[in-house]
Amino acid sequence: MHLLTWTRRGLLATGTALALSFGLGLPATAQTPPGVLIVGQIAEPKALDPAAVTAVNDFRILMNVYDGLVRYKSGTLEVEPALATSWEISEDGTEYTFTLREGVTFHDGSPFNAEAVVFNFERMLNEDHPYHDTGPFPLAFFFSSVSSVEAVDDLTVKFTLSEPYAPFLSNLAYPTGLIVSPAAVEQHGADFGRNPSGTGAFTFAEWRSNEAVVVEANPDYWDGAPELQAVVFRPITDANTRTAEMLAGGIDMMVEVPPVALSQFQDDAFQVFEQAGPHVWFLILNAKEGPFADKRVRQAANYAINKEALVNDVLEGTAEVAAGPTPPAFAWAYNEALEPYPYDPEKAKELIAEAGAEGAELTFYVTEGGSGMLDPVAMGTAIQADLNAVGLDTTIETYEWNTFLGQVNPGLEGKADMAEMAWMTNDPDTLPFLALRTEAWPDKGGFNSGYYSNPEVDELLEKARVATDQDERAALYKQMQEIVQEDAPWVFVANWKQNAVTNDRVEGFELQPSFFLLLDEVSKD
Repeated sequence: MHLLTWTRRGLLATGTALALSFGLGLPATAQTPPGVLIVGQIAEPKALDPAAVTAVNDFRILMNVYDGLVRYKSGTLEVEPALATSWEISEDGTEYTFTLREGVTFHDGSPFNAEAVVFNFERMLNEDHPYHDTGPFPLAFFFSSVSSVEAVDDLTVKFTLSEPYAPFLSNLAYPTGLIVSPAAVEQHGADFGRNPSGTGAFTFAEWRSNEAVVVEANPDYWDGAPELQAVVFRPITDANTRTAEMLAGGIDMMVEVPPVALSQFQDDAFQVFEQAGPHVWFLILNAKEGPFADKRVRQAANYAINKEALVNDVLEGTAEVAAGPTPPAFAWAYNEALEPYPYDPEKAKELIAEAGAEGAELTFYVTEGGSGMLDPVAMGTAIQADLNAVGLDTTIETYEWNTFLGQVNPGLEGKADMAEMAWMTNDPDTLPFLALRTEAWPDKGGFNSGYYSNPEVDELLEKARVATDQDERAALYKQMQEIVQEDAPWVFVANWKQNAVTNDRVEGFELQPSFFLLLDEVSKD
């Protein structure tokens, strides 16, 4: 029997058993199929084209279907070879020459070679490329320093940069740098995101909208065939439902376990995993118009919100209060001298009065769930109460994750005064460069949805990108953090320690500081 048919029937049987068990108040009797890992995801993916998406929820699938030229070494954010076996960097830091792995083919049977690499980056970066219209490519910013990509020969590719760019290798390891099959893009065009083809450990099998994405083991994977026969990624947007399905046996793995549910997985039937990583949860403030155009009101919001209560009560101690835009997981670049804004509602009221913003009405976008968003509805409700308490009349509008991104990413102008957001990043450059620079306003292709602008911050970030000395980069990032904390374009809320839970049938799983889900060495009886 074809694995897809078997998987669908297994899922149907499991779902029926779960429905019966919940209806009777009894434990589920069905087990998920052996060799098939069923993962409870936080949302439906937006697309399966790595160049076209931004959410870790999508990345968790993509990292198992595709490879990049390089990847993060397990347990670290250090770069190691993948589809490239080695590379050389010119003395001036502007040329990277990669030697490619021989004998690798895409899942559709077409060859992986230097021309395929050129196709991938030209598709993203060259507006005249015949398949550039298969985008948009929101994280092409990662490679904005690339002037040209050249196939030197079949197994050698050279990138020429306009200037030295310190995060280049790290960005190649990020999902935006994953290599897709040119033949599949040419065949499917704008529908490639529903018909993916890479070189990874698992091959795409099926996407049933709002039900499951199914991938099957690639027996010819260059790095060794995976242990699992298939993985089924199920979107279960409601955290309570996801928890109930995990407890009842309907899923084998659950990522981003709600903090209040962690205590339910302490017996021998489950394994709980935790891993620190570069995460920051914040509120984007609309600095272009409305009350938050005044820095005093932005600072007031930081004083008004009881972040200790959010971390300890809502998040059950699974996070720490954030002091600024850079996660402390980037120890070398983190400014330890910064202290978080204290909870001081009286100070908040003073600043609001100084700005003449008493009684200001705020529209606050909250998401139902999403990558790294923790417990967004409960957090949003608590934040609303704190802001109301200092005289800011706050109204919440709640959206499903992908709809939420569709509202926030194009910018808050004319729509909202603030929005929840979380980023999980690979380099201290990534978040501020994409979300705090003037040139990263949404109309310029970035994620600065609150329209913050400070020329000094812009200059520091540009200098840090081209600095090849890590100590010099660190000094620039630390100075940037001081300015951004003072300007308060965001409310800096929390840095989270990621988690996941599996049942006791799953072996070989580890969480990664990158927040990616790597399943090629996982097994399940």
